[in-house]
Amino acid sequence: MKMFKLAFMFPVVLVAGCEQSTLPVGTPEVNRSSQELQGFIQRVKGDLVFVEGGEFLMGDYGVQYGPEKLPYDANKDSKPLHKIELSSYSITKYKITNREYQFYLNSNDLQLRRDSSDKFAIISGPPNTPAHLDWFEAEKYCNWLTKVSELPFGLPTEAQWEYAARSRGQFLMVATNDGTYKATDDPVTEDWEDGPKGINISSSWDRKTFAKEMGWKTDTLTPLPVDRFPPNPLGIYSMSDNGFEWVKDWYDPTYYESSPLKDPQGPGAPAYKDPPSNYKYAKVLRGKDYADPQWGGGVNVHRSYRSPDGSMASLSGTGDLLVLTDKTARCVVNHPRPIE
Repeated sequence: MKMFKLAFMFPVVLVAGCEQSTLPVGTPEVNRSSQELQGFIQRVKGDLVFVEGGEFLMGDYGVQYGPEKLPYDANKDSKPLHKIELSSYSITKYKITNREYQFYLNSNDLQLRRDSSDKFAIISGPPNTPAHLDWFEAEKYCNWLTKVSELPFGLPTEAQWEYAARSRGQFLMVATNDGTYKATDDPVTEDWEDGPKGINISSSWDRKTFAKEMGWKTDTLTPLPVDRFPPNPLGIYSMSDNGFEWVKDWYDPTYYESSPLKDPQGPGAPAYKDPPSNYKYAKVLRGKDYADPQWGGGVNVHRSYRSPDGSMASLSGTGDLLVLTDKTARCVVNHPRPIE
């Protein structure tokens, strides 16, 4: 099992103030050398997985094609099952990491925002765990990659995300190495010294144990290294756990009823808002924040949504809370051939 020592964490210092205050990130390095930047670009390009385009049936295929002949998703917004044709593209095999995101911030003289959680500064340190960010920040990061690499980076569309999670549209329930959940059968002890350990996807025990290794008090709501568990058959990691992932599309619960066949981009304009999106027009999130083999979660066809600014209503009714600690992202390159 990979361990991450505190000595390798970025120096992140909490700044007192309002809930959307910022955190200094490392030492300002606005004037990146060409060599540093080119090395960064090459690493990002080396982590791309080429996804050959094709046809697939998008949405909850459980009744028609699942072995149990039952729906995988109780929600109506993952229906009807509908045919999609996608052009080829490449997708990053990992979620955007703290190392990558902080390189971007430092290169542009930007600071990492703090959300409303006490743990945000802590989990923003380890270089190989996911960066947590809102939709606008994720889009700006992918757009910056376009600028520095001269490649057409962007957030994946919802269709691109699902096609990749299902390894080019196969009927795979979750984005693990074999489309199933696997964990050991260890019983849970009172102090969590033992419990079911994830084999191909994280368990609560894995997250709690990693928190202990790092000296954190984040318990089972702990992000893990992006490569902790095996990738799906296409070679992409942790699409079914370790943080919801922003995609390009605006959210519309009825979009599947009118989705175009070829390369759908989601609604052409903001379409839906309600209490879960803090009464703001919502963007789609895919994947799962904290999956677990014991109770499921992270099913490839399930759709989530939130306000793109990551806010939710305060329980006290005194204002908005910024919640980023469960939201991550990855980028795609919209190019028909593999990136060298």
